[in-house]
Amino acid sequence: MTKLPPDLDPELVARLSESGGGPLTRKMGIEFLELSAEHSVATMPVEGNQQVVGLLHGGAHVVLGESLGSISSAIHGGAGRYAVGIEINATHSRSATSGLVTGTCRALVLGRTLCTHEIVVTDEAGRRLSTVRMTNMLRDRD
Repeated sequence: MTKLPPDLDPELVARLSESGGGPLTRKMGIEFLELSAEHSVATMPVEGNQQVVGLLHGGAHVVLGESLGSISSAIHGGAGRYAVGIEINATHSRSATSGLVTGTCRALVLGRTLCTHEIVVTDEAGRRLSTVRMTNMLRDRD
């Protein structure tokens, strides 16, 4: 991860650093470039994340989107809180067969208990491949 907000919850930073975003994120080769509640960016290789005919798997788009939306929501929640996804959907506009895709996450709503983010996944030419929208509920840690 290259760019993090300066006031980020130290516990979240430690978990992200230790886990790399979690086992699925690592397995899929997702690399976080910028993380904040309002705007986050990550890349993911197409190679290794394709479905049987060689296209980037639709579920891979969703994993990239959910990874960005969940972490962005957790950042907004702050210390002592965590985010749980309660809704996600994706519209796939075009396919990719090679290279890197980029997910750009922007906050639509940053509330006290709910956060909604839109994640646009693009190919290396900047063409929109999919649009993912995710809502997270913020919960207090016990």
